[in-house]
Amino acid sequence: MGTIKIHELSFKYDGMLTNLFEQLNLNIDDSWRLGLIGRNGRGKTTFLKILMGQLTYHGQISTNVKFTYFPQTITKPEHLTQTVLLDSAGLDDSQLWQIQIEMDKLGLGDEVLGRPFQTLSPGEQTKALLAVMFSQPETFKLIDEPTNHLDANARMVVADYLKNKSGFIVVSHDRYFIDQIIDHVLSIDRAKIQLFTGNYETWQREFDRKNAAEQAEKHQLKNEISRLNTATNRIKQWAGNAEVKKSQNHYRSQGHVMMDKGFLGHKAAKVMKRSKNTLNRTESAITKKKSLLKNLDEMPALTLNYQKPYQQYLLRVMDLQVSRNGMVLNQPLSFDLKPGQRQVLLGSNGFGKTTIVKALLGEKALIVNGTISWAATLKISYLTQNFETLRGPIDSYAKRYGITLSDLLNMLRKLGFERTVFAEDLSQLSMGQKRKVSLARSLCEPANLYIWDEPLNYLDVITRRQIEKLILDKQPPMLVIDHDRDFIKAIANLPMIEMKRPHH
Repeated sequence: MGTIKIHELSFKYDGMLTNLFEQLNLNIDDSWRLGLIGRNGRGKTTFLKILMGQLTYHGQISTNVKFTYFPQTITKPEHLTQTVLLDSAGLDDSQLWQIQIEMDKLGLGDEVLGRPFQTLSPGEQTKALLAVMFSQPETFKLIDEPTNHLDANARMVVADYLKNKSGFIVVSHDRYFIDQIIDHVLSIDRAKIQLFTGNYETWQREFDRKNAAEQAEKHQLKNEISRLNTATNRIKQWAGNAEVKKSQNHYRSQGHVMMDKGFLGHKAAKVMKRSKNTLNRTESAITKKKSLLKNLDEMPALTLNYQKPYQQYLLRVMDLQVSRNGMVLNQPLSFDLKPGQRQVLLGSNGFGKTTIVKALLGEKALIVNGTISWAATLKISYLTQNFETLRGPIDSYAKRYGITLSDLLNMLRKLGFERTVFAEDLSQLSMGQKRKVSLARSLCEPANLYIWDEPLNYLDVITRRQIEKLILDKQPPMLVIDHDRDFIKAIANLPMIEMKRPHH
């Protein structure tokens, strides 16, 4: 039985003020199916890279297992897929069958082997690289976000495949996907890493329980502070009145105005000093307690700059068909969208969902048949599947989109950004952090309608729950493309539209 023993592991990137990991101790069994959960930027991918030996750290990692990492770096994607996969696995042509066995389990046909790797769809590439990884049974697998860009059917196939495997760590933010495949959870919180036996539901119950306990304790602390402040003000007032009263009595009894104010107020001063000492001790205890509460990642309520439209119909689509590279992608599509309604487009990769969105937003050359009617003066917030070019300082990004910098920073704080990140160039952020910058922009800009194309890619589970709650609270009209079944089931309030191939 192989083990991975981590002792006193500490790590931070150059320029970071605090360690990403601080004296971490952990033992991992090589038979586990381990899910790695945590907010974007907490170090999940970094942890995998440390295990791979790609980063310099302090501490000790002892193991008798060999690691392999997904997604593998493909240096020559223009080569045939067979060549790429054999090179990645370190196998020769006579050993191709080892990869083909895993391809069969993933529903990936042999015909892809004769195509250049770069012509494979994202789903086909994911399956091919997983097949390579699991053709090497003697290794412990580090699988980093395999579900990004996978449609719902492909996610089910990959989940069924991984259910029957063992010996891996997987990073995924798809709740339904990860819940099916893992038997342990490694949670990277704000200040430490915690290990649970169970699946995502196990972690969520513990997360909710600890957050509820934290909120209750915070409420109790606030009440205690309020009570102490009231008592202190009352003592101050009493002490002041007592000093005035004693002065007046002494004046009447002595018959002159020469008084020792310090002596007369001595008792009141002693009471004040005792009360201040009590308050200082209490506040010191409160500060200490608060420092203990910093581990949990909060899930603060998000805000939305939604401006309710006055029009009866926002969008009317009739018999719309689109094309790409001269090929018609879909059967005729018709739907209406009114205020408060949320429509979800479903379909496998390559069925034209994103092309439909681009056509709706004005790329008329994509339209083969059908009509699109928009309400006049409608403000649309569009979250693209592909990130905008994110580079430069955050204030320049805010200015480009006409958003107040303080609003954008406040939104990012609610989305789990540490303040130190705001000083970084946007190009240096992780994929999840970049997605959050785009999401925060969409939430901040004024809009009557939201069009979001795969908004959850790379986003952590806490952020997904925040977004879900925001949508249900604010009830904005939306057109959404996504493959997270729990999310779309929660937010859709119209029958979902499944895109279909055209009849030939």
